[in-house]
Amino acid sequence: MLVCAVLLVDTIFFTALTPILPHYVHRFHMSKTLAGLLVACYPLGTLIGSLPGGFFATRAGVRPAVLVGLTLMSAATLTFGFAPSVAVLDLARCIQGLGGACTWSGALAWLASAVPVERRGAAIGIAFSAAVGGALLGPVVGGIASTAGSGPAFAGATVAAVALMIWSFFFKVPATVEPQRMSHAMRALRDLSLSGGLWLTCLAGIAFGVVDVLAPLRLNHLGAGAITISAAFLGAAAVETSLSPVVGRLADRLGRRRPACFSLTGSAVLALLLPTVAPAAVLVALIVGGLWFAGTLFVPAAAMVSDGSERQELAFGIGFGLTNLAWASGQGVAALGAGALAQATSDLVPYSLLCAACAATLLGAVLLGGQRRTRQVQPNEMCSGGS
Repeated sequence: MLVCAVLLVDTIFFTALTPILPHYVHRFHMSKTLAGLLVACYPLGTLIGSLPGGFFATRAGVRPAVLVGLTLMSAATLTFGFAPSVAVLDLARCIQGLGGACTWSGALAWLASAVPVERRGAAIGIAFSAAVGGALLGPVVGGIASTAGSGPAFAGATVAAVALMIWSFFFKVPATVEPQRMSHAMRALRDLSLSGGLWLTCLAGIAFGVVDVLAPLRLNHLGAGAITISAAFLGAAAVETSLSPVVGRLADRLGRRRPACFSLTGSAVLALLLPTVAPAAVLVALIVGGLWFAGTLFVPAAAMVSDGSERQELAFGIGFGLTNLAWASGQGVAALGAGALAQATSDLVPYSLLCAACAATLLGAVLLGGQRRTRQVQPNEMCSGGS
Protein backbone atom coordinates (compact mmCIF):
# COMPACT_ATOMS: atom_id res chain seq x y z
CA MET A 1 0.00 0.00 0.00
CA LEU A 2 2.82 2.40 0.79
CA VAL A 3 4.67 1.69 -2.45
CA CYS A 4 1.46 2.09 -4.44
CA ALA A 5 0.75 5.44 -2.77
CA VAL A 6 4.29 6.71 -3.37
CA LEU A 7 4.23 5.78 -7.06
CA LEU A 8 0.71 7.19 -7.42
CA VAL A 9 1.68 10.62 -6.13
CA ASP A 10 4.94 10.73 -8.06
CA THR A 11 3.21 9.90 -11.34
CA ILE A 12 0.36 12.37 -10.80
CA PHE A 13 2.72 15.31 -10.90
CA PHE A 14 4.79 13.81 -13.70
CA THR A 15 1.83 13.44 -16.06
CA ALA A 16 0.03 16.63 -15.04
CA LEU A 17 2.04 18.48 -17.70
CA THR A 18 0.49 16.60 -20.65
CA PRO A 19 -2.84 18.47 -21.00
CA ILE A 20 -1.37 21.89 -20.23
CA LEU A 21 1.63 21.55 -22.55
CA PRO A 22 -0.17 23.54 -25.29
CA HIS A 23 -0.87 26.25 -22.68
CA TYR A 24 2.84 26.64 -21.93
CA VAL A 25 3.65 26.50 -25.64
CA HIS A 26 1.34 29.46 -26.31
CA ARG A 27 2.24 31.37 -23.13
CA PHE A 28 5.99 31.27 -23.67
CA HIS A 29 5.91 31.04 -27.51
CA MET A 30 7.70 27.69 -27.48
CA SER A 31 8.57 25.72 -30.61
CA LYS A 32 8.08 21.94 -30.84
CA THR A 33 11.77 21.57 -29.97
CA LEU A 34 11.40 23.61 -26.76
CA ALA A 35 8.18 21.76 -25.92
CA GLY A 36 10.06 18.49 -26.34
CA LEU A 37 12.83 19.80 -24.09
CA LEU A 38 10.32 20.66 -21.36
CA VAL A 39 8.84 17.15 -21.50
CA ALA A 40 12.33 15.65 -21.62
CA CYS A 41 13.64 17.51 -18.55
CA TYR A 42 11.95 15.10 -16.14
CA PRO A 43 13.50 11.94 -17.63
CA LEU A 44 16.80 13.79 -18.06
CA GLY A 45 16.74 14.54 -14.33
CA THR A 46 16.00 10.88 -13.68
CA LEU A 47 18.86 9.98 -16.00
CA ILE A 48 21.26 12.04 -13.89
CA GLY A 49 19.96 10.64 -10.61
CA SER A 50 19.27 7.02 -11.60
CA LEU A 51 22.54 5.36 -10.60
CA PRO A 52 23.25 7.65 -7.61
CA GLY A 53 19.66 7.02 -6.47
CA GLY A 54 20.07 3.27 -6.81
CA PHE A 55 23.34 3.17 -4.89
CA PHE A 56 21.89 5.51 -2.26
CA ALA A 57 18.90 3.18 -1.79
CA THR A 58 21.33 0.27 -1.35
CA ARG A 59 23.74 1.93 1.07
CA ALA A 60 21.53 4.32 3.08
CA GLY A 61 18.40 2.18 2.88
CA VAL A 62 15.15 2.19 0.98
CA ARG A 63 13.30 4.49 3.37
CA PRO A 64 15.88 7.33 3.20
CA ALA A 65 15.80 7.05 -0.59
CA VAL A 66 12.01 7.40 -0.61
CA LEU A 67 12.16 10.36 1.81
CA VAL A 68 14.76 12.22 -0.27
CA GLY A 69 12.80 11.55 -3.45
CA LEU A 70 9.53 12.84 -2.01
CA THR A 71 11.24 15.98 -0.68
CA LEU A 72 12.75 16.84 -4.05
CA MET A 73 9.54 16.06 -5.90
CA SER A 74 7.33 18.23 -3.70
CA ALA A 75 9.68 21.23 -3.70
CA ALA A 76 10.20 21.08 -7.46
CA THR A 77 6.50 20.68 -8.22
CA LEU A 78 5.62 23.68 -6.08
CA THR A 79 8.28 25.71 -7.93
CA PHE A 80 6.94 24.51 -11.28
CA GLY A 81 3.48 25.80 -10.40
CA PHE A 82 4.73 29.37 -9.94
CA ALA A 83 7.50 29.34 -12.58
CA PRO A 84 7.82 32.71 -14.39
CA SER A 85 9.94 31.53 -17.33
CA VAL A 86 10.84 28.55 -19.49
CA ALA A 87 14.21 28.20 -17.77
CA VAL A 88 12.59 27.83 -14.34
CA LEU A 89 10.08 25.35 -15.75
CA ASP A 90 12.90 23.24 -17.21
CA LEU A 91 14.93 23.36 -13.98
CA ALA A 92 11.96 22.41 -11.79
CA ARG A 93 11.04 19.59 -14.13
CA CYS A 94 14.62 18.29 -14.00
CA ILE A 95 14.63 18.30 -10.18
CA GLN A 96 11.32 16.43 -10.25
CA GLY A 97 13.13 13.75 -12.24
CA LEU A 98 15.99 13.63 -9.72
CA GLY A 99 13.46 13.04 -6.95
CA GLY A 100 11.71 10.38 -9.00
CA ALA A 101 14.98 8.48 -9.43
CA CYS A 102 15.32 8.14 -5.65
CA THR A 103 11.62 7.45 -5.08
CA TRP A 104 11.29 4.67 -7.65
CA SER A 105 14.57 2.95 -6.78
CA GLY A 106 13.75 2.93 -3.08
CA ALA A 107 10.07 2.01 -3.43
CA LEU A 108 10.49 -0.84 -5.94
CA ALA A 109 13.49 -2.26 -4.07
CA TRP A 110 11.40 -2.17 -0.89
CA LEU A 111 8.62 -4.07 -2.67
CA ALA A 112 10.83 -6.64 -4.42
CA SER A 113 12.58 -7.55 -1.17
CA ALA A 114 9.26 -8.22 0.57
CA VAL A 115 7.57 -10.41 -2.09
CA PRO A 116 8.54 -14.00 -3.03
CA VAL A 117 9.61 -14.53 -6.63
CA GLU A 118 6.53 -16.57 -7.58
CA ARG A 119 4.27 -13.59 -6.75
CA ARG A 120 6.62 -10.80 -7.77
CA GLY A 121 5.11 -10.21 -11.20
CA ALA A 122 1.64 -9.76 -9.72
CA ALA A 123 2.95 -7.42 -7.00
CA ILE A 124 4.84 -5.32 -9.52
CA GLY A 125 1.73 -5.26 -11.71
CA ILE A 126 -0.30 -3.86 -8.82
CA ALA A 127 2.38 -1.24 -8.09
CA PHE A 128 2.48 -0.17 -11.72
CA SER A 129 -1.29 -0.10 -11.74
CA ALA A 130 -1.10 2.45 -8.94
CA ALA A 131 1.51 4.39 -10.89
CA VAL A 132 -0.79 4.38 -13.90
CA GLY A 133 -3.58 5.49 -11.59
CA GLY A 134 -1.39 8.50 -10.95
CA ALA A 135 -1.11 8.94 -14.70
CA LEU A 136 -4.90 8.77 -14.76
CA LEU A 137 -5.25 11.51 -12.16
CA GLY A 138 -2.34 13.60 -13.47
CA PRO A 139 -4.21 14.93 -16.51
CA VAL A 140 -7.10 15.81 -14.19
CA VAL A 141 -4.72 17.89 -12.07
CA GLY A 142 -3.39 19.41 -15.28
CA GLY A 143 -6.91 20.23 -16.40
CA ILE A 144 -7.61 21.90 -13.04
CA ALA A 145 -4.36 23.82 -13.36
CA SER A 146 -5.42 25.10 -16.80
CA THR A 147 -8.52 26.71 -15.28
CA ALA A 148 -7.78 27.36 -11.60
CA GLY A 149 -4.08 28.18 -11.94
CA SER A 150 -1.01 25.96 -11.82
CA GLY A 151 0.25 27.27 -8.46
CA PRO A 152 -2.68 26.15 -6.28
CA ALA A 153 -3.11 22.90 -8.23
CA PHE A 154 0.54 21.86 -7.86
CA ALA A 155 0.76 22.90 -4.20
CA GLY A 156 -1.00 19.63 -3.39
CA ALA A 157 2.26 17.80 -4.10
CA THR A 158 3.78 19.19 -0.91
CA VAL A 159 0.84 18.09 1.25
CA ALA A 160 0.81 14.60 -0.24
CA ALA A 161 4.59 14.17 0.09
CA VAL A 162 4.60 15.13 3.78
CA ALA A 163 1.80 12.66 4.51
CA LEU A 164 3.68 9.85 2.76
CA MET A 165 6.91 10.66 4.61
CA ILE A 166 5.16 10.27 7.93
CA TRP A 167 3.40 7.08 6.82
CA SER A 168 6.67 5.45 5.72
CA PHE A 169 7.91 5.27 9.33
CA PHE A 170 5.15 2.78 10.20
CA PHE A 171 6.67 0.05 8.00
CA LYS A 172 9.64 -2.25 8.45
CA VAL A 173 12.51 -1.99 6.00
CA PRO A 174 14.69 -4.82 4.66
CA ALA A 175 18.15 -5.31 6.13
CA THR A 176 20.84 -3.27 4.40
CA VAL A 177 23.16 -5.19 2.09
CA GLU A 178 26.90 -4.95 1.66
CA PRO A 179 27.97 -2.08 -0.60
CA GLN A 180 28.41 -3.12 -4.23
CA ARG A 181 30.57 -1.56 -6.88
CA MET A 182 29.57 -0.46 -10.35
CA SER A 183 31.68 -3.29 -11.78
CA HIS A 184 29.30 -5.79 -10.14
CA ALA A 185 26.36 -4.15 -11.90
CA MET A 186 28.16 -4.25 -15.26
CA ARG A 187 28.88 -7.96 -14.87
CA ALA A 188 25.25 -8.59 -13.96
CA LEU A 189 24.18 -7.15 -17.31
CA ARG A 190 25.32 -10.40 -18.95
CA ASP A 191 22.13 -11.93 -17.57
CA LEU A 192 19.66 -11.87 -20.48
CA SER A 193 16.69 -11.38 -18.18
CA LEU A 194 18.24 -8.29 -16.61
CA SER A 195 19.50 -6.74 -19.84
CA GLY A 196 16.31 -7.64 -21.71
CA GLY A 197 14.15 -6.08 -19.00
CA LEU A 198 16.22 -2.90 -19.16
CA TRP A 199 15.81 -2.68 -22.94
CA LEU A 200 12.04 -3.18 -22.72
CA THR A 201 11.93 -0.40 -20.11
CA CYS A 202 13.95 1.85 -22.41
CA LEU A 203 11.66 1.06 -25.34
CA ALA A 204 8.52 1.82 -23.31
CA GLY A 205 10.16 5.12 -22.33
CA ILE A 206 10.85 5.87 -25.99
CA ALA A 207 7.20 5.21 -26.83
CA PHE A 208 5.91 7.57 -24.17
CA GLY A 209 8.54 10.18 -25.03
CA VAL A 210 7.23 10.31 -28.58
CA VAL A 211 3.53 10.17 -27.66
CA ASP A 212 3.67 12.66 -24.77
CA VAL A 213 5.13 15.34 -27.04
CA LEU A 214 3.42 14.75 -30.38
CA ALA A 215 -0.04 13.46 -29.41
CA PRO A 216 -1.15 16.50 -27.34
CA LEU A 217 0.13 18.89 -30.00
CA ARG A 218 -1.62 16.96 -32.78
CA LEU A 219 -4.87 16.87 -30.80
CA ASN A 220 -4.58 20.62 -30.27
CA HIS A 221 -3.91 21.07 -34.01
CA LEU A 222 -7.08 19.09 -34.77
CA GLY A 223 -9.08 21.45 -32.55
CA ALA A 224 -9.04 19.68 -29.17
CA GLY A 225 -8.66 21.75 -26.01
CA ALA A 226 -6.96 20.99 -22.69
CA ILE A 227 -10.04 19.23 -21.29
CA THR A 228 -10.32 16.93 -24.31
CA ILE A 229 -6.61 16.14 -24.17
CA SER A 230 -6.97 15.42 -20.45
CA ALA A 231 -9.90 13.10 -21.16
CA ALA A 232 -7.91 11.18 -23.78
CA PHE A 233 -4.99 10.44 -21.49
CA LEU A 234 -7.35 9.90 -18.55
CA GLY A 235 -9.13 7.16 -20.47
CA ALA A 236 -5.87 5.58 -21.59
CA ALA A 237 -4.58 5.50 -18.03
CA ALA A 238 -7.86 4.00 -16.80
CA VAL A 239 -7.55 1.11 -19.24
CA GLU A 240 -3.90 0.55 -18.34
CA THR A 241 -4.67 0.66 -14.61
CA SER A 242 -7.08 -2.24 -14.96
CA LEU A 243 -4.78 -4.28 -17.20
CA SER A 244 -1.41 -3.93 -15.43
CA PRO A 245 -2.25 -6.39 -12.60
CA VAL A 246 -3.56 -8.85 -15.21
CA VAL A 247 -0.30 -8.61 -17.16
CA GLY A 248 1.62 -9.14 -13.93
CA ARG A 249 -0.29 -12.32 -13.13
CA LEU A 250 0.22 -13.57 -16.69
CA ALA A 251 3.94 -12.89 -16.35
CA ASP A 252 3.99 -15.13 -13.26
CA ARG A 253 2.02 -17.94 -14.92
CA LEU A 254 3.20 -17.88 -18.55
CA GLY A 255 6.65 -16.37 -18.16
CA ARG A 256 7.81 -12.83 -18.78
CA ARG A 257 8.30 -13.12 -22.57
CA ARG A 258 4.73 -13.79 -23.78
CA PRO A 259 3.06 -10.71 -22.25
CA ALA A 260 6.00 -8.61 -23.48
CA CYS A 261 5.59 -9.90 -27.07
CA PHE A 262 1.87 -9.10 -27.01
CA SER A 263 2.54 -5.54 -25.82
CA LEU A 264 5.27 -5.08 -28.45
CA THR A 265 2.91 -6.12 -31.24
CA GLY A 266 0.23 -3.65 -30.17
CA SER A 267 2.78 -0.86 -29.70
CA ALA A 268 4.12 -1.30 -33.25
CA VAL A 269 0.61 -1.04 -34.74
CA LEU A 270 -0.24 1.94 -32.54
CA ALA A 271 2.86 3.83 -33.69
CA LEU A 272 1.74 3.53 -37.32
CA LEU A 273 -1.78 4.80 -36.61
CA LEU A 274 -1.21 7.74 -34.23
CA PRO A 275 0.24 10.22 -36.78
CA THR A 276 -2.33 9.42 -39.49
CA VAL A 277 -5.81 9.20 -37.96
CA ALA A 278 -8.25 12.12 -37.89
CA PRO A 279 -10.44 13.84 -36.75
CA ALA A 280 -9.69 14.52 -33.10
CA ALA A 281 -12.40 12.18 -31.85
CA VAL A 282 -10.84 9.21 -33.66
CA LEU A 283 -7.40 10.08 -32.32
CA VAL A 284 -8.81 10.29 -28.78
CA ALA A 285 -10.39 6.84 -29.20
CA LEU A 286 -7.08 5.42 -30.46
CA ILE A 287 -5.15 6.86 -27.50
CA VAL A 288 -7.71 5.48 -25.03
CA GLY A 289 -7.91 2.06 -26.65
CA GLY A 290 -4.26 1.54 -27.62
CA LEU A 291 -1.77 3.41 -25.43
CA TRP A 292 -1.92 0.65 -22.80
CA PHE A 293 0.14 -1.60 -25.10
CA ALA A 294 3.20 0.57 -24.44
CA GLY A 295 2.41 1.06 -20.75
CA THR A 296 2.09 -2.63 -19.93
CA LEU A 297 5.62 -3.26 -21.22
CA PHE A 298 6.87 -1.90 -17.89
CA VAL A 299 5.38 -4.80 -15.91
CA PRO A 300 7.19 -7.83 -17.44
CA ALA A 301 10.28 -5.62 -17.84
CA ALA A 302 10.42 -4.81 -14.10
CA ALA A 303 9.83 -8.49 -13.24
CA MET A 304 12.70 -9.48 -15.55
CA VAL A 305 14.99 -6.93 -13.89
CA SER A 306 14.16 -8.23 -10.41
CA ASP A 307 14.64 -11.86 -11.54
CA GLY A 308 18.00 -11.10 -13.11
CA SER A 309 19.15 -9.02 -10.15
CA GLU A 310 18.33 -11.85 -7.75
CA ARG A 311 20.19 -14.42 -9.89
CA GLN A 312 23.25 -12.21 -10.17
CA GLU A 313 23.11 -11.24 -6.46
CA LEU A 314 22.74 -7.60 -7.46
CA ALA A 315 21.04 -5.36 -4.89
CA PHE A 316 17.47 -4.55 -5.89
CA GLY A 317 18.14 -0.85 -5.37
CA ILE A 318 20.90 -0.90 -7.98
CA GLY A 319 18.81 -3.06 -10.31
CA PHE A 320 15.97 -0.58 -10.24
CA GLY A 321 18.47 2.27 -10.46
CA LEU A 322 19.51 0.76 -13.79
CA THR A 323 15.80 0.58 -14.66
CA ASN A 324 15.48 4.31 -14.01
CA LEU A 325 18.52 4.87 -16.21
CA ALA A 326 16.99 2.82 -19.03
CA TRP A 327 13.60 4.54 -18.81
CA ALA A 328 15.05 8.02 -18.54
CA SER A 329 17.42 7.47 -21.46
CA GLY A 330 14.58 6.29 -23.65
CA GLN A 331 11.96 8.86 -22.68
CA GLY A 332 14.34 11.81 -22.44
CA VAL A 333 16.05 11.28 -25.77
CA ALA A 334 12.77 10.39 -27.51
CA ALA A 335 10.89 13.42 -26.16
CA LEU A 336 13.64 15.80 -27.22
CA GLY A 337 14.36 14.04 -30.50
CA ALA A 338 10.72 13.53 -31.48
CA GLY A 339 9.91 17.22 -31.20
CA ALA A 340 12.96 18.29 -33.20
CA LEU A 341 12.56 15.56 -35.82
CA ALA A 342 8.84 16.20 -36.25
CA GLN A 343 9.49 19.91 -36.69
CA ALA A 344 12.16 19.24 -39.33
CA THR A 345 10.15 16.56 -41.19
CA SER A 346 6.73 15.36 -40.01
CA ASP A 347 5.19 13.43 -37.11
CA LEU A 348 5.23 10.29 -39.23
CA VAL A 349 9.04 10.01 -39.11
CA PRO A 350 9.54 9.61 -35.31
CA TYR A 351 6.48 7.35 -35.10
CA SER A 352 7.87 5.15 -37.91
CA LEU A 353 11.19 4.81 -36.07
CA LEU A 354 9.29 3.77 -32.94
CA CYS A 355 7.38 1.15 -34.93
CA ALA A 356 10.63 -0.24 -36.35
CA ALA A 357 12.18 -0.48 -32.87
CA CYS A 358 9.15 -2.39 -31.51
CA ALA A 359 9.11 -4.76 -34.50
CA ALA A 360 12.85 -5.48 -34.24
CA THR A 361 12.54 -6.18 -30.50
CA LEU A 362 9.58 -8.48 -31.11
CA LEU A 363 11.54 -10.41 -33.73
CA GLY A 364 14.50 -10.75 -31.36
CA ALA A 365 12.25 -11.99 -28.54
CA VAL A 366 10.64 -14.60 -30.81
CA LEU A 367 13.98 -15.85 -32.11
CA LEU A 368 15.46 -15.99 -28.61
CA GLY A 369 12.46 -17.92 -27.34
CA GLY A 370 12.82 -20.43 -30.17
CA GLN A 371 16.50 -20.97 -29.39
CA ARG A 372 15.69 -21.63 -25.74
CA ARG A 373 13.05 -24.20 -26.62
CA THR A 374 15.51 -25.93 -28.95
CA ARG A 375 18.13 -26.15 -26.22
CA GLN A 376 15.54 -27.60 -23.84
CA VAL A 377 14.32 -30.25 -26.31
CA GLN A 378 17.72 -31.55 -27.43
CA PRO A 379 18.69 -33.20 -24.12
CA ASN A 380 15.31 -34.98 -23.97
CA GLU A 381 15.74 -36.25 -27.54
CA MET A 382 19.22 -37.50 -26.72
CA CYS A 383 17.95 -39.32 -23.66
CA SER A 384 15.09 -40.82 -25.65
CA GLY A 385 17.45 -42.01 -28.39
CA GLY A 386 19.86 -43.52 -25.89
CA SER A 387 17.14 -45.46 -24.12
